[in-house]
Amino acid sequence: MPKSSKKRVAKLPEPPTAAAMRGMPPDVETLPAGTRLYRIYSRGGRHPGGWDRFRDFGPLPNARFDHHSKPPEAQERAILYAATGEEAIATCVAEAFQETRLVDTRRRDPQLACFSLAEDVPLLSLRDRWPTKAGASANINSGPRPRCRRWSRAIYEAYPDVFGLLYASSMNGNRPAVALYERAARALPEAPDFNRPLSDAALLVPLERIAASLGYDIV
Repeated sequence: MPKSSKKRVAKLPEPPTAAAMRGMPPDVETLPAGTRLYRIYSRGGRHPGGWDRFRDFGPLPNARFDHHSKPPEAQERAILYAATGEEAIATCVAEAFQETRLVDTRRRDPQLACFSLAEDVPLLSLRDRWPTKAGASANINSGPRPRCRRWSRAIYEAYPDVFGLLYASSMNGNRPAVALYERAARALPEAPDFNRPLSDAALLVPLERIAASLGYDIV
């Protein structure tokens, strides 16, 4: 059979320049004030975090949407990854422990936090048609992380009124996950609704159930 003369288009090409991207209206989905976000963070180890702490060091090689400038260093740009929706805790577990597929409830003292947004947060949705309109595809949610980070940098520079990304978790059946830029810091409340170590006995049964549903081990 003759070879097709059509040129194949990459499902996740390099992003357009920020200037070019500004000509494409963003698909903004606003999380209203009161929306609950969940996250897992480490309170121990060499780089301890906090329930409301945006990570200013980056970009990290294993982080999909870090919008930090290169080279990796502490900078004004900062990011906070979280999840929302009915399966938010499962999404946090799936994303946080995806490298080892082992839910280690003690190493680096991991914490599960929940907080309610204090004000509306406008996010660029990557879960609908904007990636296609921008020349990419839904593969932006699961494609090569270095390229996804370049997309995030371009988005950050093109849309100053966007506070982060709403994306589909590739580790938990496309459930909603969130990457907040430092612009969203003002929308975080003064205190969390919930903030407990994963080793808390009250979390053991639900974590075991979630781990089993994901095919992860737990210790």
